Amino acid sequence: MSQVLDTPPPTTPAPAPVDPAALAARHGLSVSGARPSLLEYIRQLWARRHFITAFATAKLTAQYSQAKLGQVWQVLTPLLNAAVYYFIFGKLMGTSRGVPDYIPFLVTGVFVWTFTQSSIMAGTRAISGNLGLVRALHFPRAALPISFALQQLQQLLFSMAALVVILLSLGMPITPSWALTIPALVLQSTFNAGVAMIVARMGAKTPDIAQLMPFLLRTWMYASGVMFSISHMMAKHTHTPSWVTSALQANPGAVYIDLMRFALIDSFHGNQLPPHVWAIATGWALLAGVGGFIYFWKAEETYGRG
Repeated sequence: MSQVLDTPPPTTPAPAPVDPAALAARHGLSVSGARPSLLEYIRQLWARRHFITAFATAKLTAQYSQAKLGQVWQVLTPLLNAAVYYFIFGKLMGTSRGVPDYIPFLVTGVFVWTFTQSSIMAGTRAISGNLGLVRALHFPRAALPISFALQQLQQLLFSMAALVVILLSLGMPITPSWALTIPALVLQSTFNAGVAMIVARMGAKTPDIAQLMPFLLRTWMYASGVMFSISHMMAKHTHTPSWVTSALQANPGAVYIDLMRFALIDSFHGNQLPPHVWAIATGWALLAGVGGFIYFWKAEETYGRG
């Protein structure tokens, strides 16, 4: 009898470990906020094109809602910048010497550069400045930097209306070359949106990028011929290596400015453009647009997470 009582009870085998991934797949579950495939991401972004347009328009409308002059500042701001640059660079520093139609030359450069500068600055805060929206709603995060770039394009179009008035008032004729502004703006918009997505990812991880960016953009502006003619300036400094001139003329900031000047200003001739300028402009647009989009998409799962 004691031998029966001393026999240990049979042990129940431990249950087999459950694979969480297999269990989720069995019940049709997926990781919340997982990055979709690139094609699926593009499809989701296209499906929200109306949101992107409406968001950009709303931001543009609200930008000067507290000012008495309202949307007039969309045109006054770049015009006032151009006036300051004209006084400092055109008059005090004499960069207007040897540049025909310097006022249209300068205003065109300021307007086109402001488009790129504002798109990039807005892109740095596209994610970090909208964390509440990013954490509350599920949508392709690329919609934010793209909408900010679209907002700056809308503002440029307002400024272009003022530029046309300036050109006509100074006796600039309307020529067939004005149609070249359309492909130039398409290429620049693609480039700006791509760079905005690049800095949006960088700014989401390191918000201090937004503090550094104005200094980088100011340096880039001085190297892009906004206030002076690069070809005319380099002609006066014959000791400058040819590769420096080529690098300055081929940088995207200068390329898109020069294309717009060539399209609108009758005295800005093709010999002032770098060789193969349209190929360079297209290459920059594709490199920044496609590369920036893929770079932003690869970090889709990280946006909004502390």
